[in-house]
Amino acid sequence: MKFRRLGKTNLKISEISLGTWQVGGKWGSGFDDNKAEHIINTAIDQGINFIDTADVYENGLSEAAVGRVVRSRSEEVYVATKCGRQITPHVDAGYTVKALRKYVEDSLKNTGLERLDLIQLHCPPTDTFYRPEIFRLFEDLKQEGKIANLGVSVEKVEEGLKAMQYDNVATVQIIFNVFRQRPAELFFREAEKNDIGIIVRVPLASGLLTGKFDQNSSFDKEDHRNFNRNGEAFDKGETFSGIDFETGLQAVDELKRIFPKVENLAPVALQWILQHPQVSTIIPGASKVEHLMSNLSLYERPDLTSEEIEKMNAVYTEKIKPLVHQKW
Repeated sequence: MKFRRLGKTNLKISEISLGTWQVGGKWGSGFDDNKAEHIINTAIDQGINFIDTADVYENGLSEAAVGRVVRSRSEEVYVATKCGRQITPHVDAGYTVKALRKYVEDSLKNTGLERLDLIQLHCPPTDTFYRPEIFRLFEDLKQEGKIANLGVSVEKVEEGLKAMQYDNVATVQIIFNVFRQRPAELFFREAEKNDIGIIVRVPLASGLLTGKFDQNSSFDKEDHRNFNRNGEAFDKGETFSGIDFETGLQAVDELKRIFPKVENLAPVALQWILQHPQVSTIIPGASKVEHLMSNLSLYERPDLTSEEIEKMNAVYTEKIKPLVHQKW
């Protein structure tokens, strides 16, 4: 495992970490505590020391599983969770100091941890980023010893740029991958200037960038890749990085031509992200141990060549960029 600094937190964390949205099983399958604990324990065994969860993942079951495993281990493992998505309807008016304080305190109880290493606002509405009182709350929680650091998870570059203006924001979690390249422009430069840790989420474009899907692929009715393709339930950019499935498959075919001998594109896609030095860590999800080991197999691959990177970027420029670049 290789490690990188998480911005002004000064934490040294694994550059490949673990996202736990579907750690208890694939989307729509229900939550299996044993499966979740096996995946999390294996991640730690492999040197991963940063785990990202949220209070809404499987109604707190994911967060609880992370807490149980971390408390049972002797290694220092940093836990990042998120709050805010319980607000219904999910609008700016629902974001109050009282509500957010309760969510943080509930996460402490649910994980069984004395302090959260990182609490992140969970993709709040854009207007919420313009309310200083919300960000002041987390300074109070820090003084009370309930959190160590504050971060935000965002949908849009604009939101990440605004969040950086608050001194106590240490990290920004953002979608970035071969099919979502806009953050590498202004956002990465500003993050570096402000010493912001960048946590990359949805690195495989909801599985598209594994190269395992085709025209006949189907998804469970409870899987967001089935019900949220046009943003029916939440931001469309969360699902296949906002690319329509057919276009995504065509672009993946182009990537396969660049790597004709590679059966699993996931490690290649992660390598592409890691060649950006501003990135602190990537948090790919895993619904089974095989997914986790697939992600970590990038360390068995030769480095990407400049020619390969150039060709990968050309696929984005030609097939993806005109459709999504300015949306997020």
